[in-house]
Amino acid sequence: MVTPSSLPQHWPAPRASRSLDVTVSLPGSKSLTNRALVLAALAEGPSVVRRALRSRDTLLMAAALTSLGAHVDTAGDDWSVTPGALEADAEVDCGLAGTVMRFVPPVAGLARGRIAFDGDPHMRNRPIGEILTALRGLGVDVSDGDRLPFTVTGTGSVAGGTVVVDASASSQFISALLLAGARYDRGIDVRHDGKPVPSLPHIDMTVAMLRQHGVDVDDSEANRWTVAPGPIAPVDHLIEPDLSNAAPFLALAAVSGGTVTVRDWPAATHQAGDALREILTLMGCTVTLSEAGLRVSGPDQLTGIDLDLHDVGELTPTVAALCALAGSPSHLRGIEHIRGHETDRLTALATELGALGARVTEHRDGLSLEPATLHGGTFHTYADHRMAHAGVVIGAAVDGVLVEDIDTTSKTFPDFASFWGGLLG
Repeated sequence: MVTPSSLPQHWPAPRASRSLDVTVSLPGSKSLTNRALVLAALAEGPSVVRRALRSRDTLLMAAALTSLGAHVDTAGDDWSVTPGALEADAEVDCGLAGTVMRFVPPVAGLARGRIAFDGDPHMRNRPIGEILTALRGLGVDVSDGDRLPFTVTGTGSVAGGTVVVDASASSQFISALLLAGARYDRGIDVRHDGKPVPSLPHIDMTVAMLRQHGVDVDDSEANRWTVAPGPIAPVDHLIEPDLSNAAPFLALAAVSGGTVTVRDWPAATHQAGDALREILTLMGCTVTLSEAGLRVSGPDQLTGIDLDLHDVGELTPTVAALCALAGSPSHLRGIEHIRGHETDRLTALATELGALGARVTEHRDGLSLEPATLHGGTFHTYADHRMAHAGVVIGAAVDGVLVEDIDTTSKTFPDFASFWGGLLG
């Protein structure tokens, strides 16, 4: 497991006192790593997840799948996964990992045993009810309730069939059912009924990875995804860098007027973080993608934006931080669903940016920000790694910013604080 560091509870975010010109290599994608681990555990033979992200979320996923009967060897940079008989009573620690809480229960239905799920106290507030209701509709024995803690009692098989879910709170509700669906007796036919599904690139990522494993997926009809029953072939995956984790580093170029290059940026990807190329361009940055990576150079003054971030809501904290520093107004829309992430990110951003002098208005589905002069103070993170990213971006441009609980970044980026501090000297 990732162990806590000796960093202070209120970490002084370093100021970018000069124009930077740096190149960084980032850890692998959490989204890709955890999807690859689930599919490998359900496959017909062993496989390898190369350059896997080693973070709290991914280690919790590896531990969860191992407790169900698979074996995940996390000793090296490349993690080998050997499927096994899913026959064991187990306790799954979800920590603060939405992917563990949502992706593992549909797998647990295939096990023979009683699988108890729980996590960090804050995790008990995050939505999971749609998946639990769907599993009950498919014949899986799930204890009463719609939040952690809960128990799945598996019989070794799931009938499968058609389920209707409201995935307007999280695209993970869809991905969770699709990942295990090929192992269900009749496959699975998932239909969304509700407001538009957020973060659709993450569902596209799931579908693409299923197809790489030889799974037949039909997504030709809007708001409907059908997975045919059949084997899941073992496939070795090479994990891309986490492009959402690139957000604060590219933002560093934007606020310092310098240049940051992120190595190994893929030419084509389903990751939501790829939208940073367009967002930063609209804010006045110069953005270039080449074989060397993605290169971003910041302007003299950031330009505000009016954007619908519905499909890329995870980028909102860093983008909002940049908007708070921009020289013209911004409006970020379509992101009501991020109220159900690690924290209510809209309220948290309005509160913390406002406490540092930002002129920010919270709306039901977004934020409006006006130009303002920011000052130092404590930026609270609410055990949310993306909030910490927003805090360090503000700290790079404003003296005296203290980021509370910087260790929360270990969720997706171990040693983030030392890495960030090293760039700023």
